[in-house]
Amino acid sequence: MSDQLHSVPLALSVSELNRQVKNLLERAFLTVQVVGEISNFVRPSSGHWYFTLKDERAQVRCALFRQYNQRLNFTPKQGDRVQVRAKVSLYEGRGDYQLICESIEPEGSGALQLAYEQLKARLQQEGLFDTRHKQPLPSHCRHIGVITSATGAAIHDILTVFKRRFPALPITLYPTAVQGADAAPQICRAIQQAEDHGQCDVLILGRGGGSLEDLWPFNDERVARAVFNCHLPIVSAVGHEVDIVISDLVADLRAPTPSAAAELLSPDKQQLQFRLGQIQQRLRRTTQRYVQVQQQKLNGLRARLRHPGQTLREQSQRLDSLEMRLYRSLSQRLQQQRDRLDRLKARLSYNSPDQQRQRLQIQLATLNRRLERQSQLLLEQKKQRLGMAVARLQMVSPLATLERGYAIITDIQGHVMTTATDAQPGQTLEARLHQGSLTCTVTEINTD
Repeated sequence: MSDQLHSVPLALSVSELNRQVKNLLERAFLTVQVVGEISNFVRPSSGHWYFTLKDERAQVRCALFRQYNQRLNFTPKQGDRVQVRAKVSLYEGRGDYQLICESIEPEGSGALQLAYEQLKARLQQEGLFDTRHKQPLPSHCRHIGVITSATGAAIHDILTVFKRRFPALPITLYPTAVQGADAAPQICRAIQQAEDHGQCDVLILGRGGGSLEDLWPFNDERVARAVFNCHLPIVSAVGHEVDIVISDLVADLRAPTPSAAAELLSPDKQQLQFRLGQIQQRLRRTTQRYVQVQQQKLNGLRARLRHPGQTLREQSQRLDSLEMRLYRSLSQRLQQQRDRLDRLKARLSYNSPDQQRQRLQIQLATLNRRLERQSQLLLEQKKQRLGMAVARLQMVSPLATLERGYAIITDIQGHVMTTATDAQPGQTLEARLHQGSLTCTVTEINTD
């Protein structure tokens, strides 16, 4: 009997059962590719993504943790058809069967194209493509920086154009990877390095043609913001003419190819030589005209040059004339001072203390007379106004009403009685007359 009891297996706890089922699922399914439609998509504050993948007949819960969704170039939404690469597992806490996703991409158009459209729409909404943010290119470049691969075809094409059009223009290469996972941060560092050096007045950002995957670093948001925040004008020349990347839209100018960017920024040597010849001709003509004008001035000065004796005689005559003018001026000045002295004497006599005292006495007497007249006049006006005010006050005085035979009825507390209903039979009232008052008792109340 005891042997039979020992052979009975022990019961499993729920957590142990879920753990064993989870191990079985994870060992049975290593990695699976599953296609379905997204529903119930949520993004909590933890950064993880949770959603349900479903088709016409079934559904399965899915989780895409933050360390994996940060690598994606797009954000799925409700109703998207996607393909996920995941491991089959079990959430032990609820006993729910689920997929732990490692990657997700749209079904059909591809993740890169969708990511490109989403980033383009978002940056456009932020205003990174607005023309008001575009910097003008310098009219004459003094130093050009090129951000591209040191071994690619783009730098070769750019240097070939500059060598043909203007070989004297200095060019600085800021080498960087132009494809692959490390390309975007390297491009950002190269832009910052060129800005820190402060040698260039314009930058060319470019590479040769390729697939969307090859050109993808130039669709990276970090590169777009580095181009937008750069204080130097940037010409984006990525791929062929039909290739349009995000950096083309953010840059201050887009060139269809790297060679076209070099053509745009490099001055034409032949045009400069022709312009230099024109400037030389203008300088030669200007110099000739200047020499002619100076020669004419010299001839005029030579004609004006006279014998020293003649100049001495003219200066002697001028000295005599100035001497006579000085004598007349002194005489006039002396007479003016005499006249001024006479006027000051007259003013002094007029302003003597005796004269001022007499004038002030006369003025004081005049003011006293005016003050007396004004005081009498003002007093009469005040009396008239007081009489008129007394008359008006008398017209509205209650005492005047009492003189005409009326009386004011009050109770013993002094409250004025205005209607018969205010009194009570037997109540004692006081009637104030023009002279004296009466104490009355109410015997009857008539409300008519």
